[in-house]
Amino acid sequence: MDSVVRGACPHDCPDTCALLTTVNHGVALRVQGNPAHRHTDGALCTKVSRYTERSYHPERILQPLRRVGPKGSGRFEPVGWDEALDGIAARLKIIASRDPQAILPYSYAGTMGQVQSEGMAARFFHRLGASHLDRTICATAGGEGLTHTLGGKVGMKVEFFAEAQLILIWGSNSIASNLHFWRLAQQAKRNGARLVCIDPRRSETADKCHEHIALRPGTDAALALALMHELIVHDWLDHDYIEQHTLGWEGLRERALQWPPERAAEVCGIPVQQITDLARAYGTTKPAAIRLNYGMQRVRGGGNAVRAIACLPALVGAWRHRAGGLLLSASGHFPVDRAALHRPDLLAGRTPRTINMVTIGDDLLRETSAAFGPKIEALIVYNSNPVAVAPESGQVVQGFAREDLFTVVLEHFQTDTADLADYILPATTQLEHWDIHTSYGHTDVLLNRPAIAPVGQARPNTEVFRQLARRMGFDEPCFQDSDEALCRTVFGDAVDFDQLLEHGFATLPLPEAPFAQGGFPTASGRCEFFSARLAAQGLDGLPDHLPNHEVAGSSARYPLAMISPPARNFLNSSFVNVKSLRDIEGEPVLEIHADDAQARGIASGQMVRIFNDRGEYRCKAKVSPRARPGVVNGLGIWWRKLGPAGTNVNQVTSQRLTDLGRGPVFYDCLVEVAGVATGS
Repeated sequence: MDSVVRGACPHDCPDTCALLTTVNHGVALRVQGNPAHRHTDGALCTKVSRYTERSYHPERILQPLRRVGPKGSGRFEPVGWDEALDGIAARLKIIASRDPQAILPYSYAGTMGQVQSEGMAARFFHRLGASHLDRTICATAGGEGLTHTLGGKVGMKVEFFAEAQLILIWGSNSIASNLHFWRLAQQAKRNGARLVCIDPRRSETADKCHEHIALRPGTDAALALALMHELIVHDWLDHDYIEQHTLGWEGLRERALQWPPERAAEVCGIPVQQITDLARAYGTTKPAAIRLNYGMQRVRGGGNAVRAIACLPALVGAWRHRAGGLLLSASGHFPVDRAALHRPDLLAGRTPRTINMVTIGDDLLRETSAAFGPKIEALIVYNSNPVAVAPESGQVVQGFAREDLFTVVLEHFQTDTADLADYILPATTQLEHWDIHTSYGHTDVLLNRPAIAPVGQARPNTEVFRQLARRMGFDEPCFQDSDEALCRTVFGDAVDFDQLLEHGFATLPLPEAPFAQGGFPTASGRCEFFSARLAAQGLDGLPDHLPNHEVAGSSARYPLAMISPPARNFLNSSFVNVKSLRDIEGEPVLEIHADDAQARGIASGQMVRIFNDRGEYRCKAKVSPRARPGVVNGLGIWWRKLGPAGTNVNQVTSQRLTDLGRGPVFYDCLVEVAGVATGS
């Protein structure tokens, strides 16, 4: 007899789908979208619809492994759980006795669940006194830009995009990375809405929109300021909304008037007419909505760019309508009780240093110093694959390859990072554990129940950190909390847990048009065009265009800008080893415009090397109109070991940081491309 178990997709995607897993005699047969959940509506992406293929993958790690060969050789022997945990705890105790800050956790969004991400892990590392990890690798520039403007990661409710008459899809390939929003956009389109895609790459989404604006990477703030210029000079403004619900208008007005369309067109590399037409459409169409995504903030000025774009809805009063405004992230709406879950009180007054995950390549190679603190001696990696996903991966590999670095990796598969571990501990997949999920694309809470028992000897992250805590002598009662108890802790009484148990999801009680009457979660309660908090830090209180660290055209040696958007059938480095998805994706490719290819004598299908001073990456060229002139698209993120030369696109990205949020600048990267002769 088949049974169906309610769950939630754990992956780093705005949609946070509700899952139904069909189980027969303890075996998961299939995973489907839950039709009762309005945001999922029974549909899943290609990746997650094959989730059973991931859980039962023949290469899945199903027992603890200990390294027996040289670092990076990938040679391991099986050991029992007790032997592995005893060995790990013994090594951590020795290091912690000198300075626990020499131990660093490294994790991100391998699961977006509140419990299996940091629920027990944060408690463990707080009690230990380990270095903090600044988890910045995806969204902090945009998140901080939004927070300094709107007061938090908040915005319009996604379901009302279906009612908009104009939708700007800015920095997002929604078909690949936000499928359920795309269905709403299509519904709006059928009802007469105009869809405009703003993206350096002619993505699959751009193909389906009425217009594609292919601006240069890192010039989004210039475009936004030029739109403001036109709104001002043509008086397409909601003066009452500006007066009642914004702060810093006169300063923003002066800044915007410095950006006529002609200036922005030159910076962005687009026709003046595209800017003026877009401004007219945005200023005169109601309701108008912006779906902003994180692609456009992975450059030096990413935080300022989000600030500039986030000002636009207040200028035209778009927030008055439930189908107007902007959505980048909805995660700030969720009342997560992080103190109760993560227990920072376990630090007991200690203030460990903070290490930015973006600069892990450099930081693993640093020696002890007064400025840096102790050399990193131990690294505990979970929910991440830093050797593949962190920038300037040549440095990252060098750091992980240190013979004196003790590395533990909790994983499903032997990834590039796991190859360099001392111990690999088998982790459960989403079908095998409890978890609770927020979303950054909608405003529902989802509960994940385990559908099957852990496969092999796999254990949830929570159980691994419970067992390590016991071996380290941490006897606080919080280390005994069960996973279900942790799920109940996440929201306390703010969300009805019985409703989650019964239905699998619960909707936050939020107004349909959250800022129709202002009430932004800023200190002033207004949309802050001018941020006093930024000014107090010595930064510009107004949004501005900040040129890239590596400005296109500034280097004769490296004349091409490169962005590295995700391949459609992968999610960061997840699913790369699922054969059916890899077969669809094919092989690592670099999209290059015909003009740039011809100038270099490059043909489609030819092996090329993409290089700069940081390193070299090899893959096949694909001469394609998806690339604009002067910009190449290195689709990622392939595992390094699956690349033609054992590297991936992050070999050439840099460890520089964004203007706000200390985030990465993956799309702020200059390269040159050259053909590779056959056999070389």
